[in-house]
Amino acid sequence: MEAKLELWESKEWAFGPQTYADSQGWDSMHKVRWLWQVSALLAVLACAMGLAVCQPGWARADEQQAGTEAAPADPQDDPGLVIENDSDLPEGYPGRHYELRFHARGGVSTLHWRVEKGAVPPGLQLDDSGLLHGEPVRAGEFQFTVSVRESGMPESAVQKGFVLKVISALALNWKDPARVNGNRIEGSVTVTNTTPDDMDLTFIVLAVAGNGRATAIGYQHFMLHRGTFGMELPFGDTLPHGGYVVHVDVVGEVAPKKLIYRERMQTPRALQVTVGP
Repeated sequence: MEAKLELWESKEWAFGPQTYADSQGWDSMHKVRWLWQVSALLAVLACAMGLAVCQPGWARADEQQAGTEAAPADPQDDPGLVIENDSDLPEGYPGRHYELRFHARGGVSTLHWRVEKGAVPPGLQLDDSGLLHGEPVRAGEFQFTVSVRESGMPESAVQKGFVLKVISALALNWKDPARVNGNRIEGSVTVTNTTPDDMDLTFIVLAVAGNGRATAIGYQHFMLHRGTFGMELPFGDTLPHGGYVVHVDVVGEVAPKKLIYRERMQTPRALQVTVGP
């Protein structure tokens, strides 16, 4: 009897194996499904072994990660020690405590500081730890170079230049320099309070004759407020015939902080009063 073949699609594989059997109820089913199953198993084993044949264009995860790992840092990129303070240091005032600490980054051991060139303001000192402290004794602009190095590593030393201005806490200047006007000596000065404090100010002007006799030709006592700049203070009085050197003194006191500021100036030579007895 001629066998009649019938063809069915496998319901389990949308893309794949076809199953066929004869119409006589043939028990031997000729199937190709086992071929697909074997192929799939081989593909899984190949991927598990890390073979590139698992799928074109695939790469193992560990290979991709190895390719993206950052290269080790170049030692030349390390800048070493760097002094962080600005070149212009905070201002100071004569007779007032000053304290500033230098800072550096990049060190791994104890740092040592010192002044290499120039000089800090008189009255200040720089400790090995990097602390600049003391009380400036006079006003001025001071330029100096500071170095820092790591302990036991002299080759690590770096330097940086700095400028520190010590300004007069209580400034006194001529506004109208002392002069003779008939039988009078008169003029004016300006005072400035650059401190953060109000100060109790005493202002006195003396005309000192050649024989040492002093005559007051100006006096004021008042509170000079912080941030006052260029306040004018006039002076003047009549004097007997003779020559006089004019001395101007101002004293500012900040009692709560036990601070006293002093400034003085005088005429470069004696002023002659020729009118009068």
